[in-house]
Amino acid sequence: MKRPSKKSLLWVGAGLSLLVLILIGMRDTPKLVDSALAERGYFQLVVEEEGRTRLPDRYQVSAPVAGYLGRVMLEPGDEVAQGDLLFTVNPAQVAPLDARTRAQAEAQLARAEAALLAAHTQVEAESARTELAETELQRVQKLVSEGHLPAENLDRSRAEFRRANAALQSARFAVDIARHERDNARALLHYTTSDSKTNPVEIRSPIKGSVLARHRQSEGNVQAGEPILTLGDLNTLEVEVDVLSPDAVRLSPGMRVELERWGGEQTLPGRVRRIEPAGFTRYSALGVEEQRVWVIVDLDAERDQWRSLGDGYRVEARFIVWEDDNVLQVPASALFREEDVWALYVINNNRAQRREVTPGRRSGLRVEILADLESGERVLLHPGQDIRDGSRVQWR
Repeated sequence: MKRPSKKSLLWVGAGLSLLVLILIGMRDTPKLVDSALAERGYFQLVVEEEGRTRLPDRYQVSAPVAGYLGRVMLEPGDEVAQGDLLFTVNPAQVAPLDARTRAQAEAQLARAEAALLAAHTQVEAESARTELAETELQRVQKLVSEGHLPAENLDRSRAEFRRANAALQSARFAVDIARHERDNARALLHYTTSDSKTNPVEIRSPIKGSVLARHRQSEGNVQAGEPILTLGDLNTLEVEVDVLSPDAVRLSPGMRVELERWGGEQTLPGRVRRIEPAGFTRYSALGVEEQRVWVIVDLDAERDQWRSLGDGYRVEARFIVWEDDNVLQVPASALFREEDVWALYVINNNRAQRREVTPGRRSGLRVEILADLESGERVLLHPGQDIRDGSRVQWR
């Protein structure tokens, strides 16, 4: 048999090389894609809204009688103790009261004294509640330290003790206010009698707290009831958040809250205290009508951690609706929907394989996967129209 010549072999080799180059050129070029691993880890379902701080109890100090106001030296931010002098008013000369007006002034004084008595009764009730909460906290601390109860029971007991203590402080605040109202009623009755003297009326602080606002600074004539100062106790600060009514239904008292972007470095812990039963209508920036609900949050952190916060400061609240430490999850951008089916692409041997999955809860940019995916598998992010089942891909 005649052996092929070298020239023939060269031609055959060149033809095979050309065929290989043609086949390589006909192959799909791998598409560069972004990807992420499906992994198990901490997952939380949250509701995020903006809120603001507020004082549940504040007191507006007004001129009890008409007269001449002395210069108000206190400024917003100044701290005052109960009984400190706030300002003085020189009463104007008034005509004697007639029988009807005097009877009204006496009735106002009697009503103020009854309110003071009721406030004292409320303090006694809140004191008993605080003592019970403190006893319960001590009992739960012992059981948790011995391993009979989980640590979350201790968190609940501490939050309940803080709420009871805050309610007690609010009740004491109400006593101070009622006492001041009683004193004002007495002053009004005294300085409007025919034999009243014209000594200056000294207005003293009904509470221990801070000056929130100063409505009058310069001396001058004032009318009875004209506001001069607004006082409040910043230690009782709380947070109010308006949330969409469908989200408010998912919240409950005692739910954990994280307060962020308030100006400090750390996240402040909080607890939902109350979800108000009545909603209100508000229009969004796009002009969409929304039904919203006020949610009141208690600060669980110590006062030193949020001492720089004041009344009416902006915060961002994250309500932890649900959380778990072992949840299989992927970025939400990996999922796409075809009719009634959710699917994603799993990258296997540099090829995209379409797989139908069962998604669960969604929170922001993450989605829980309930079935049909394993931890450690790599999924394709932002799949485009050019990606098909079996497409060659290469992740960045």
